Amino acid sequence: MPHTASLTVLGAAESGPLNEYLPVLMLLLFSISFAALNIIVSWALGKRGQRNPDKDSAFECGLPPLESGRQRFSVKFYVVAMLFIIFDVEVVFLYPWAIVYQDLGWFAFFEMLLFLGVLFLGWAYVVRKGALDFSSRPQPGRIPGGPQR
Repeated sequence: MPHTASLTVLGAAESGPLNEYLPVLMLLLFSISFAALNIIVSWALGKRGQRNPDKDSAFECGLPPLESGRQRFSVKFYVVAMLFIIFDVEVVFLYPWAIVYQDLGWFAFFEMLLFLGVLFLGWAYVVRKGALDFSSRPQPGRIPGGPQR
């Protein structure tokens, strides 16, 4: 039987548990030390400059800032973000099903149709309630500024 060379990390045993995780630990150590080094260097070099009100002010196309950087956003932006996350997580369930679809048979096909039907009903409910509508015109069945039916 010919001898084949195998790669071991730092002379560790070939089948030891540390040998399997050592590259991950080295990458983790490198990442943490790189981030810490960047923070320390920016802190050390940043102290050398003199404080200047013009340099410390917010930059807005070369003009003085007109408004505060803290603005209130409509709740609809947050609703859309939450709906995106909800439907995105639901769609993630389609990937494992698609990979093993042929092995599962017709039962899994009809189960996925049921899942997609419930997902579609949720989407239709969201659209009907106007959660994705950003227009300022009043809609039938909705009281402007009031509770939804």
